Amino acid sequence: MLSLGAAGCAAVDKAHSIVGHAAAAGPELTVANGYIPDGQSVSPFANDVPAIAKLDPDLRAAIQRAARDAAADGVQMGINSGWRSKRLQQNLLDEAIRKYGSKQEAGKWVNTPDKSSHVLGKAVDVGPTDADSWLSQHGNDYGLCQTYNNEMWHYELAVAPGDTCPQPLAPDGI
Repeated sequence: MLSLGAAGCAAVDKAHSIVGHAAAAGPELTVANGYIPDGQSVSPFANDVPAIAKLDPDLRAAIQRAARDAAADGVQMGINSGWRSKRLQQNLLDEAIRKYGSKQEAGKWVNTPDKSSHVLGKAVDVGPTDADSWLSQHGNDYGLCQTYNNEMWHYELAVAPGDTCPQPLAPDGI
């Protein structure tokens, strides 16, 4: 478990994310840059952690409301990735290019720092899988929608609470 502030953290299944797979532990891989290590998550209520604190306030409020309601249904929700610095986002993209062999293929999983919703604080990656499933069923009640069809964990505020979410987009690469 990652001990980040009083709110605490929970270990979750992050096999679906490149975020924790950065090869070199450089200065971009710090909590201050929004980094959350592989296999770990941060409580949506960890407002003292930059990955949560630097989220758009409306997104942070929506994900916190959703997490409270999910907990009432017996589902613990963690944030595998929230706000990220441009430096961390570039590191993730560089690692994805190494992993997938091309910028085009990597772009199906990791966006550039200039295009990433995470850098703007407008996206969260949620886990574990049961939390993803819960959000896929209830996220629109909070305005939260799955943005990409290949990332069941990636949510953004996309509609007014209660409205129907649009179909998730297919990744188009960079």
